Amino acid sequence: MHGNSQRRCFTVMLLAWSLAAGVAIGADPPSQGPSSLSDLVREGLARNPEIQAARQQWEAASQRIPQARSLDDPSLQVQWWNTPESFNLGRAQNTIIGLSQKFPFPGKLALKEEVASRSAEMTEQALHAKERELTARLKQAYYDLFFAHKAIQIHHEQLDLLTQFVEIATAKFRTGKGSQVEVLKAQVELSTLYQQLPVLEQQRDTVQAKLNTLLDRDPRRPLEPPQGPREGRFDKDLEDLYQMATNTRPELKAADLAIQRHEHSRALALRQYYPDLNLTVERFQNYQTNDGFGAMVSLNLPFAFWTKPKYDAAVQEAAAAVAAARADLHTLGNVTRFQIRDLLAKIRASWEVAVLYRTTVLPQAEQSVEAARAGYRTGKTAFLDLIDADRSLREFQLAYHRALVDREQRLAELEQVVGAEL
Repeated sequence: MHGNSQRRCFTVMLLAWSLAAGVAIGADPPSQGPSSLSDLVREGLARNPEIQAARQQWEAASQRIPQARSLDDPSLQVQWWNTPESFNLGRAQNTIIGLSQKFPFPGKLALKEEVASRSAEMTEQALHAKERELTARLKQAYYDLFFAHKAIQIHHEQLDLLTQFVEIATAKFRTGKGSQVEVLKAQVELSTLYQQLPVLEQQRDTVQAKLNTLLDRDPRRPLEPPQGPREGRFDKDLEDLYQMATNTRPELKAADLAIQRHEHSRALALRQYYPDLNLTVERFQNYQTNDGFGAMVSLNLPFAFWTKPKYDAAVQEAAAAVAAARADLHTLGNVTRFQIRDLLAKIRASWEVAVLYRTTVLPQAEQSVEAARAGYRTGKTAFLDLIDADRSLREFQLAYHRALVDREQRLAELEQVVGAEL
């Protein structure tokens, strides 16, 4: 009687665990088809507030170009001379109305326009760099979400498999070929898996909220299951990628534009040694005498010995800025080459690891589980060996998908470095 009572108790526990597994699996929302990564990237580039802010900064910089090439405001002057004590301006002895305009030395306005144009183009490249950064972040979050979904899927498969182990252990216990300890161990292992499930779901929800934030959506908005990573070896050559980066990477373009801007600034600083022209036209109205017109021309004197050091310093400053900009471009070129080489090695290594798992490790792990299950049924394998084989299979499955995800995420970084889709 005591043995029958124990068997009924374990049967009830097994049914409870099976019912709980069915509820947990059925709790997931139905799939509505995989999300398209390209669609999400387009949406992110259109909606992300960081991108919108960068676009507005580019627009603001572009509006500085017409300001730079424009003349200063003209000045209007009205003078009253010999005004009577009554302050009757209509009886002033002389009224002079003058209009003056400053004309910079030829070439100064054009150079100012060039400096403003290069600054605007640098802001445009900053926008493109921000777009490439956002695209990389979106792709990385997208594949993190894929991995989170895959981890939950593998976990549910593990629950199903372990439920079968519980049934095998219970059946052997009922026939007297197994021990109660093995049944309890199986149930403890099953309980541990159920405790891990909320953590996996929380990780999925966190990555989903991150992706929604990048898309400027409600963080709680559900997302469709992502598509899996691409298959195939990445065979781009280092030199080809570097040549592509020199033509397409926004940061390199911005560094080259910085050199041009500082060169124009240096040319403008040299033009400051030449005087500007200030032209004034006046109308004289004399009380009870003849009226007339007058004109006046004035020049500033930048070559005076007490002001020349100021302009010398400006030229030296601009020359130093040109040298610094060239050094920055050279440094960025070296960093770009290193980043390409480093990421290319990581991409290839991740792919080799994924191929090794897919072709060798996973098939062997699956055979190990089947062999352990068959051996446990016949009493040739210990129950702990069966549990260990099952754990190893799950770990290898996760490692395989982690290698694929790492490859895609490093490829997204490489696309950001190169400045183009690969």
